[in-house]
Amino acid sequence: MKKLATMTIFLVSITSLSACGQSGNNSGDAPTDLVVSTWGFAEDFFNEEVYAPFEEEHNVNIIVDVGNNSERLNRIRQGTADIDVIYLSDYYAQQGIDESLFASLDRNNIPNIDDLYELAQAPLGEEYGPAYTVGQFGIAYNPDEVDADIASWADLWDESLANNITLPNITATTGPMFLDAASTVAGEESFNEDAAFAELTALKSNVVKEYDRTSDFVNMFSQGEIVAGPFMEMYLNDLIAAVPNTQFVTPEEGAYAVLNTVNVVEDSDNQELAEAFINWHLSAEVQEASAKAKIDSPVNQTVELSAEEADGITYGEETINDLKLLDMQFVNEQSAQWIDRWNREIAN
Repeated sequence: MKKLATMTIFLVSITSLSACGQSGNNSGDAPTDLVVSTWGFAEDFFNEEVYAPFEEEHNVNIIVDVGNNSERLNRIRQGTADIDVIYLSDYYAQQGIDESLFASLDRNNIPNIDDLYELAQAPLGEEYGPAYTVGQFGIAYNPDEVDADIASWADLWDESLANNITLPNITATTGPMFLDAASTVAGEESFNEDAAFAELTALKSNVVKEYDRTSDFVNMFSQGEIVAGPFMEMYLNDLIAAVPNTQFVTPEEGAYAVLNTVNVVEDSDNQELAEAFINWHLSAEVQEASAKAKIDSPVNQTVELSAEEADGITYGEETINDLKLLDMQFVNEQSAQWIDRWNREIAN
């Protein structure tokens, strides 16, 4: 059964991080540059907890290439940046795989993959990178501004929410996920495009406008323009900061897995070192620190968190195994058709 399967946009910059020591491998030699392409959020955490220990251990100088998914992927396509490791959402990572932009991994160099939840080990195929974090795509709402609690995707169609919700644009990472949810609301057991678009057409009277960026949702929510909408749990703290009573719901029909992946770029001169870096990021040490700092939800099953530490992140075997995982190859094959149809039938 086929199921469908960005983050906040940052100004593009290149930041060089100095090695904090040369006591690691080849300490008598100049450090090796390793270029890591990522989004640029939580820079202090990554500099201190992820990059610096690896630099010291391996005599490496990590250079960080910053931007959103499409910007950074385009730099690889165009050959305008020498990148070794790239972090992307699974939606964009699949595009890179389809275009042969990533190297096949030697998983013997990444033994920590074996400690990951199954959905994170090879979300886009055994040859390519694992997911290093998982989030869930569900619903956020303001309980003070709705007539009844929201518990399901179908509740977003309630007439009491007329002109009070937002939806992700079809071109956003979560756009195809909500398209799949609309098919489920229509009563389809497997994805039905016509049924999904018919349901979205019926939903239009409830929609103020679509959002492309999480920050757009937060702004509309905090200003009272909307009271609910599909949302990624990993950004829940931003909503709570604006509206303290915000509630996040795992819909009765099921939430969707939002996976961020890490890959080695094809023709990297540092593939083995890049694989060692990926292995480090998947370690229990890094995964636990990231979870406790509320940066990323862990995919390493050996990480143990208290209830307080797990609050606000996607954590635990039951929660993660219940998430719906979309077929990103199918999503990318259908993407142009869905975008065209969305623009004709749904876009405001």
